[in-house]
Amino acid sequence: MTQRVEKARISDATEIHRLVNYFADKGEVLPRPLSEIYENIRDYFVVRQGGRVVACAALHVNWVDLAEVKSLAVVEEHQQQRLGDQLVSACLKEANELGITTVFCLTYRPEFFGKCGFTLVDKSELPHKVWGECYRCPKFPDCDESALIYHAERNA
Repeated sequence: MTQRVEKARISDATEIHRLVNYFADKGEVLPRPLSEIYENIRDYFVVRQGGRVVACAALHVNWVDLAEVKSLAVVEEHQQQRLGDQLVSACLKEANELGITTVFCLTYRPEFFGKCGFTLVDKSELPHKVWGECYRCPKFPDCDESALIYHAERNA
């Protein structure tokens, strides 16, 4: 069943915050303060069901040719419905529309992103610019996430 992926509205911020931090509490994603979600609300895509946000992801632009997919979260009872795939696809489409050719992610689910066209890379291959928020992570500096990159020209 295909759900409609939409750009987040300001009224979605508290639900995005609750959803992302639910998975952050389980150690699956980086926690996000509500203020950061408000400041970056334009980065977010959501899937709503019954007026409730059941899935979200963000595309954050880092540089002229680089963006990150982050804060991908799907309510547990809505997992295995391809909502994550649809959200990643929306992020990659927006990156393409912006002219950004390289998109990366840091994740505990490399297999999922691999199925979306991302390739596993060594974290040292990522530009230093991407590590700006890592100092807030409780696992810093011993990051145990996998780094993956999507190159638009290779996946066209």
